[in-house]
Amino acid sequence: MRPRWWSSRPSLSRVPCFLGVGLLILSAGDAVGQAPAQPKSSVDRAIDQLAATRRFKEVAIAPDGKRVAWVQALPETRNAPSPGTAIYVVDVRTLATPPRRVTALATAAAGAEREIDWSPDGTRLAFLSDATKPGQLQLYVTRLAPGSVARRLTSLKGFLARPRWSPDGKTIALLFTENALGEAGPLADKAAAVGVVEERVYEQRLALVDVATGNVRRLSPADLYVYEYDWSPDGTRFVATAAHGSGDNNWYVAELYTIAAASWDTRSIFKPSMQIAVPKWSPDGKSIAFVGGLMSDEPLIGGDVYTLADAGGNARNLTPGITASASWLTWVPSSNQILFTEYIDGMAGVATVDAAGGQISPLWMGPETVISESGGFGFSVSLARDGKTTAVIRHSFIAPPDVWVGPIGEWRQVTKANERVTPTWGEGKSLHWVSDGRMVQGWLISPRPYDVARRYPLVVVVHGGPGWATGPAWPETFFNTTVLSSEGYFVLYPNPRGSFGQGESFTGANVKDFGGGDLRDILAGVDEVVRTAPIDTNRIGITGWSYGGFMTMWGLTQTKRFRAGVSMGGLANWQSYYGENGIDQWMLPFFGASVYDDPAMYAKSSPIDFIKKVTAPTLMLVGEHDIETPAPQSFEYWHALKILGVKTQLVVYPGEGHAIAQPEHRRDVARRMVTWFSDNLR
Repeated sequence: MRPRWWSSRPSLSRVPCFLGVGLLILSAGDAVGQAPAQPKSSVDRAIDQLAATRRFKEVAIAPDGKRVAWVQALPETRNAPSPGTAIYVVDVRTLATPPRRVTALATAAAGAEREIDWSPDGTRLAFLSDATKPGQLQLYVTRLAPGSVARRLTSLKGFLARPRWSPDGKTIALLFTENALGEAGPLADKAAAVGVVEERVYEQRLALVDVATGNVRRLSPADLYVYEYDWSPDGTRFVATAAHGSGDNNWYVAELYTIAAASWDTRSIFKPSMQIAVPKWSPDGKSIAFVGGLMSDEPLIGGDVYTLADAGGNARNLTPGITASASWLTWVPSSNQILFTEYIDGMAGVATVDAAGGQISPLWMGPETVISESGGFGFSVSLARDGKTTAVIRHSFIAPPDVWVGPIGEWRQVTKANERVTPTWGEGKSLHWVSDGRMVQGWLISPRPYDVARRYPLVVVVHGGPGWATGPAWPETFFNTTVLSSEGYFVLYPNPRGSFGQGESFTGANVKDFGGGDLRDILAGVDEVVRTAPIDTNRIGITGWSYGGFMTMWGLTQTKRFRAGVSMGGLANWQSYYGENGIDQWMLPFFGASVYDDPAMYAKSSPIDFIKKVTAPTLMLVGEHDIETPAPQSFEYWHALKILGVKTQLVVYPGEGHAIAQPEHRRDVARRMVTWFSDNLR
């Protein structure tokens, strides 16, 4: 079993290769890890360490704060893209008894069990499980008394998500995409269209499940895609972010709607000029809070905290001018305070803002990641009814993930699942530098082992988005660039303009300027690292996924400082990209117009228009079914370099979307990245 080539697919040993130019289309059954051969086995050892890390996907504190439930991923195997998840519950008052597994499975076999929600009285837990049919989630409820058995409430066909109890505990709402072929969201793989191409829209609808009978009632209109929702305190209405048309594409133009639980009456109460997320109803039912701002990706939330009257009208910005980006919020029970998490100077933070006066009270800030909810990439916490007790999953560059509970900033550890897991990478520290008069932040990882007498190569890793930020986190096996540290590299993670963490003016500073000021910020960061660390300036490389893949392609056309590049899920041509991708709505706020109205604006930031300036060896990796940065974008760049005689290679991973899922494909990404830099930064 071996990788196969694009042409007539003879064996690798018989395929000619001009200047290292090659294209690999990896067949679904191929063992991709066999080629190319790795110079050091430490790459696999580092990935094995990460694969052995016990991952926590979500956590929820009981309303009374006495128990905590969490979802834990089962150990990853080399051949299982989805090894399964398990739900555990423990009494946090004493932690004297081991956690109890809550499951709908007849045996301890692996399955998908997730999306937990406590009943208002804290005696029952709702969750999703594919116990009856692998891959098909259903809604279950279990009492947490000894000997209780989970009861299945639904027998639906399609995708289910976000179950939430009604305030009276009689109904569970959830999001349901009938007959959906897979999980929702633009990160998942989307099979290429064949035959007569027509847009097939699977609308994700809000549905209600009667807990006593299991009866399911579709609530939201059939032509409206619902992304998020929240119950009103009296249980009579919902607030939702929703849009008509394709769910993947129209999140960027979503509006705020209210939906009546009894009459199906659906009304738009706010049509924003920005992206919105995390709508939450106030305890008195008179207003709604949400996060609004300039956002480039559905899972990546960042902006300011807004409130709006429940009948609609003008939204009020409660956090104008903060040098941070709110990423999640909830109301503190029985108060006028909104608790929110934030990206702040490359770190995580938690604060409150008064909905009446707008006073902001910082509660905690730290060089780590804190999350409670699944499906997103920002920060969040689970808050009990007392407004003080919380549960979070914490991790950082030096500490692997575990569950913690307690008041914010005073958490105590509940799980110790990763006591034997230690970093294989070097120390991470925050750096600051000035670029065009702006303060820019980034993270620098040192080589491990580190010898102050040596000079080291440097690889710059540009994050995706652009609306996002790299923060201190225990690495995943997907796009794991910390492995470069254990291979003898300094690794720089800059957060240039366009990133979250410095306020909305900073996030919007790259509008109509992709690859301009943000590249200057990155190069100024390289200067700072060269000034403060023993870097060999002849051995500097660049890599990144998604927007970072674009910046890799772009950076190689604009400067000779980077001697090699690895573009992952990259973007070569903004003009052709506009017609190829499945999420084109995201581009309008950044470019100011469609490509058909202002093609010159798109051309000025297109790497392909400057391709003749590239001399650095470039590797490109992409998923076959990626709709965010489609594979043809990598093909364009690869084809141009091949014709120009620049050393290049393109690898297309079969059956993968924007986020590479197969464990062996993830390993292959890491191996190829390390090998490419090793071969070309000597």
